[in-house]
This record gives sequence, structure tokens and C-alpha cells, in this order.
Amino acid sequence: MEIINRKAGFDYAILETLEAGILLVGCEVKSIRAGSASIKESFARVKGGELYLVNMYVAPYAQGNRHNPAETRERKLLLKRREIDKLVGRIQQKRLALVPLKVYIKKNRYVKVLLGLGQPKKMYDKKEKKKQKDIERELQREFKIT
Repeated sequence: MEIINRKAGFDYAILETLEAGILLVGCEVKSIRAGSASIKESFARVKGGELYLVNMYVAPYAQGNRHNPAETRERKLLLKRREIDKLVGRIQQKRLALVPLKVYIKKNRYVKVLLGLGQPKKMYDKKEKKKQKDIERELQREFKIT
């Protein structure tokens, strides 16, 4: 099961991607396997020398008990110290954002997050891209008719 952040490609110009593990509680893994999660408004933050995923929504597991964790709690991302230090330097130096692009299960066992190091797009960039898409769509329609 994959959970994809479609809004990230629209809001950010993704320069680089990397894969990170995520620290979850048992019920959360089951809920993600069922596809009951969202990363639309989430982002990664450095806190105390460690990386955390903030605002990731994981619905409470239906067959879980009353000890289900909070739905939008901060979840620790599992990366090596060298990778975290490299990311922190790039984020501060170039004013980039660390955005989750996809959450997926690897080898039917591990829950992974694909993080994108992205630069926020300006409004005029977004409008230009939408205009180009509309032109391409019109051209496709014209060629399809004839």
C-alpha cells in the first residue's frame, strides 16, 4: 500500500530524494497497511539533532484498543547521523524544505518514507505550469479529432 503526497510536486521543486525509516507503534503499522493514512499537510523537522515527521495523519486502527496513539503525533524518522547532518546543512544553507513524497511498505515488512528536499515554488511558476498543461491538453484534443 502506498500513500502519496500529490500536492508536494505542485508546491515544491524537488531537487533530491532520500528514503528513511519511520518509528511507529504496532497499531499504526496495521492502519498504514490498510491505507488509512495521509501525508498531505505533513513536513519533516529537525529537533534536538533528530528528524521528525510532523502532521502525518494515521487513522486509529479499527480493531485496536483504547491505547491507540494520537493521530497526528510527531513520528521520529530513522536516518544515520551523517545523513541528518548533511540534510541540516543543506536545509539551512539554501532554505529548502523537507517534504514527504510517499509512505510505503518495503519487502512486506518495513514502513518507509520517501523524503524530498525541495524548494518552494512561486505562484507565477505554478500558474505557468498549469498554463502549459492546458496548452498540451488542447493540442492532444485537436490531434485526436483529426
